[in-house]
Amino acid sequence: MKSDGDPDGQREDSAIVARVCWSYFKEGQTQEAIAQRLGLTRKRVIRILNDARASGFVQITINDPIGACAELEAGLQAAFGLRRALVVPAPPPGLDVRTVVGAAAGQYVSRHLAPGASLGIAWGGTINAAAQNVRSRRDQGNTVVLLCGGLARSTAINPYDNAAMFARALGATCYYVTAPMYADTVELRRHLMASAPVREVLQMTRKLDMALLSAVDLTRDSRALEYGVISRETWTSLRAAGAIGDICGHYLDAAGASVDHALARRTINPALADLQAVKELVLAAGGAHKVPIIRSAIRAGLCHILITDEAAAAALLDGARR
Repeated sequence: MKSDGDPDGQREDSAIVARVCWSYFKEGQTQEAIAQRLGLTRKRVIRILNDARASGFVQITINDPIGACAELEAGLQAAFGLRRALVVPAPPPGLDVRTVVGAAAGQYVSRHLAPGASLGIAWGGTINAAAQNVRSRRDQGNTVVLLCGGLARSTAINPYDNAAMFARALGATCYYVTAPMYADTVELRRHLMASAPVREVLQMTRKLDMALLSAVDLTRDSRALEYGVISRETWTSLRAAGAIGDICGHYLDAAGASVDHALARRTINPALADLQAVKELVLAAGGAHKVPIIRSAIRAGLCHILITDEAAAAALLDGARR
């Protein structure tokens, strides 16, 4: 966490961060009162609080099992035939929706992943936030399986780092797909998929107890574009082919059908049928821009449990009523 106005970009003193968070979350003090008490600017207090939530320094647990948005949850379950929907309040302006949806996803995994159970994970910022919010456990015999290849350059969306974070938190054995997310050619993908290290890990998909998936949209604000995972040219051609986003490397159209595209033919990922066979598919995705791909994932049979925010939930229900 960088200090306010610090030209050297030094991190906030952890004692200051802890004191600010304690005063705000535990004592219920206002941001202004905290600023005056600690001799800080209100702007700095706000940034410390936002950074603490985004980084996982602060983890918020809601003990009420009903949740804050019960009506939206019930509506989603009825409209889309979901086993369960968890809707979190929309974040305030300036706070990434992936942070709050990811936090809820991490808490869901903590509560529902049984001892000895296996967990598959996809990649992305929501998965990263989820990993930061998993409660630590030890010696419960869990397994984590990464459901995609890796990226040579990435930040918080790094598939390998996110898998390692989950494994450390759960005290689990971790299995990685030792291949790139996208092979250079279709022929190279064929060889990689046939290799024992990749084949044996991906074959674990069908027997997973739970898989935590994220949704990659293809809107103009897509993080896949921002992080350079796909090029602008590829983005344009995917949209032209009818794709609205992807779930675990499967590019889908609005009806939930797979889209045939050159990138899809080079993607290292589990077969769609193997994903659909997972006992419990948890899709964590929030923000109104994710609504089309969330709806498509449900239609494709890739979502049993939906974890999202108010804005996306309301838009999904509005579309279902039309």
